Amino acid sequence: MVPRTDPLSREVVDLIATVVARYHEEYEDAAAKHALTGAQAKVLTLLAREPLPMRRIAQQLRCEPSNITGIVDRLEARGLAERRPDPDDRRVKLAAATEEGHRTAVRLGESLDFAREPLASLSTRERTVLRDLLRRMLGG
Repeated sequence: MVPRTDPLSREVVDLIATVVARYHEEYEDAAAKHALTGAQAKVLTLLAREPLPMRRIAQQLRCEPSNITGIVDRLEARGLAERRPDPDDRRVKLAAATEEGHRTAVRLGESLDFAREPLASLSTRERTVLRDLLRRMLGG
């Protein structure tokens, strides 16, 4: 087993932290261009993929469900999201992106260049190896 404090591991951790920080910075900037907070943009991106119950959104973003309620309230006030009954369990409300919410999520995704540009310099094989290594690090 590799010791946690070896120089290579420290360098890898530092590089991962730098990538994450740059991604968050660009994500916040892209969200602001659409008059969204980073949290609102993340929720809208999830809802554009599929309608979700608030609890599942909170789990995916690792936050309290009450935070998600406020975020969805603000997205709903802007016409970007709506609540609807779950067809499988009418006691549950799903949050879903509206048509305008879908369009905004697409524009938001298109404006994120940070990850796209460096990844474009990697071959398909290199991106596949990177993806597989990241999945393995996350236990997947």
